[in-house]
Amino acid sequence: MKLLIKKVLIADKNSLFAGLVKDILVVDATIAMIDDAIVTEADETIEAQDLAISPGWVDIFADFADPGYEHRESLESGAAAALAGGISHVFVLPNTKPSLQNKPQVAYIVEKQKQLPVHLYPIGAISKNIEGKDLAEMYEMQQCGAIAFSDGLQPVQSSGLLLKALQYINAFNGTIIQLPIDKSIGAFGLMTEGIISTQMGLPGIPALAETMLVKRDIDLLRYTNSKLHITGISTAESAALVAEAKAEGLAISSSVTPYHLFFCDEDLEGYDTNLKLNPPLRKRADMMALRSAVENGTIDCITSHHLPQNWDNKTCEFEYAAHGMIGLQTSFAVVNHLFGHLPEDKLAKLMGQNARQLFNLPDATIEISAMADFTVFSKTGTTILNKENNKSKSANSPFIGIPLTGSISGVFTKGKWNGNK
Repeated sequence: MKLLIKKVLIADKNSLFAGLVKDILVVDATIAMIDDAIVTEADETIEAQDLAISPGWVDIFADFADPGYEHRESLESGAAAALAGGISHVFVLPNTKPSLQNKPQVAYIVEKQKQLPVHLYPIGAISKNIEGKDLAEMYEMQQCGAIAFSDGLQPVQSSGLLLKALQYINAFNGTIIQLPIDKSIGAFGLMTEGIISTQMGLPGIPALAETMLVKRDIDLLRYTNSKLHITGISTAESAALVAEAKAEGLAISSSVTPYHLFFCDEDLEGYDTNLKLNPPLRKRADMMALRSAVENGTIDCITSHHLPQNWDNKTCEFEYAAHGMIGLQTSFAVVNHLFGHLPEDKLAKLMGQNARQLFNLPDATIEISAMADFTVFSKTGTTILNKENNKSKSANSPFIGIPLTGSISGVFTKGKWNGNK
């Protein structure tokens, strides 16, 4: 199979061709040639304005709901959504039924993903049954293919248990992923606490519910000298705490969702259940601080927090709606829509290259003779998610029908080109 990509900007700082516009020829899953003008017959030729190419992107926190909740999503439909969003590597959450808490459950993902068009990496549960009481079989899961450890949507509340987990993973240089939610604070809250929640008559979740857990987890990280990734930070103070911990030299990293960068609590005034999230949308000042944290490097990764919900869970009163939105297909477009001024290589780092380094994924680069694992994208194209092109089984997205600047031409991974039509 021959794929020819014409006049594409190479957004890969590790490439000898970084920052140059070149033609790229891929032959049988290998980058065979990079030159100014390649003239050859090809099975498919990609040519469009403002194309860029970078190593394949990574999403480190996505719920594929399989096994147990396949009515919301499956590994197959989740993989299709990832491809459409330019993502070739996805970390899947352990909040399944049964949960990914031992070797057989992890092996289920590892084996099934071999038949899928993207690379799926199971996140092993920290605690048995994700109950936050006893450690799960972390070493066995790591040996079987678990990429990291987290209780996913149910972050560890017990300081003692998280301490043990951080100590335990030191034996194999593992990483803990924590969602920053103290469930004992604002337990019945429906949105962030503030003027808007008061005006809407909804119980609030104070920012303290996040920042207290971030502070605690950083203290435990300092004590154990382990590795911690905090995902889905939503407040200005959380970003500041992560920046301070980085300056101290702790092995900490962080990620933010596109929707915490795009929306704030003011957008909830229409009671759109697709904007009921956990952590919740915060105040405008927090949103702007998170945007600054993306630009200054405090935040390492963009992650979708793809959380499909069936129709019944969202088409109801706000109080009873489930949390979360789908986000894999719109992740890049939302970020590019907001940060179109950033260069392509900076966006590529946020979308995948930083995650590759943090979680020790296989190297990928845009070089002659390298295996093809890349995403082709455009900063000036347009993405509109709609009923016809949505690849997820669920449709809980506030971005449906909204034009976003930035588009995906396709992904080359696992020896195959997957182009978006």
